Amino acid sequence: MSRTEKLRALLKQPEILVMPCCYDGLSALLIEQAGFPITFMSGFAVSASLLGKPDTGLISYGEMVDQGRAICAATSLPVLGDGDTGYGNAVNVKRTVQGYSQAGFSCIMIEDQLSPKRCGHTEGKQVVERHEASRRIQAAVDARDEGADILIMARTDARTNHGFAEALWRCKEFGQIGADIIFMEAPESIAEMTKLCQAIDQPCMANMIQNGKTPLLNQQQLQDIGFKIVAYPLTLLSSAVQAINTSLSSLKQDKYPHHQAFSALQETLGFPEYYREDKRYR
Repeated sequence: MSRTEKLRALLKQPEILVMPCCYDGLSALLIEQAGFPITFMSGFAVSASLLGKPDTGLISYGEMVDQGRAICAATSLPVLGDGDTGYGNAVNVKRTVQGYSQAGFSCIMIEDQLSPKRCGHTEGKQVVERHEASRRIQAAVDARDEGADILIMARTDARTNHGFAEALWRCKEFGQIGADIIFMEAPESIAEMTKLCQAIDQPCMANMIQNGKTPLLNQQQLQDIGFKIVAYPLTLLSSAVQAINTSLSSLKQDKYPHHQAFSALQETLGFPEYYREDKRYR
């Protein structure tokens, strides 16, 4: 079973899929070792970790797909990937879908923001008009149907500036075009989240960001509403930043930080397996 086939099977199971988001090979490896079934390469987190820059459209297709290739190689989990706006017109969208598939992704997310895009819970984002949004998703679906072994997640950011009704219209349209997963970014109430899941036939994803625009619900609440996937896009990145800052503060005070033992770190990274393999070929 390919990882894409595995993702299709997971989407048919009744339980909600809990999806911590990664940003490099190590974070993806840790997610797998912790026992989660899937992960998502967060564009926000990759821009932060790779460039040290905000998620404001500064990172390129090449940088994202290269990072994704490393992530997919580091884990056996199905990896979903942030494809942003597709990095151009409809033809660019098709190339982006094909490139993500070749890199090892099981699903790619394509959104309807106007380039340069923004994090969905920050200021300044805008969306393209309906026809352009539909053409992007159609191009992504066509790339899948023409042979790319990958699922399509269609995302709309229309809720913030154009209201819930427009965002729901786009979600329905994307589903009719053939998207496999639907994602409305930043619904602002439990009522809106419920209406979304009731109106859409495809699996829907919820995005949980602390202090974001969407109510922060637990996994059982989200499953009861009807969501199939819950993403935590910034949890690991925020935790890493906090831990690094704590260690740096300790070093400034001439105190050695308390952290994981060196032997445990080697175990996590696979040194024992490497040594066994190395010994085999001596």
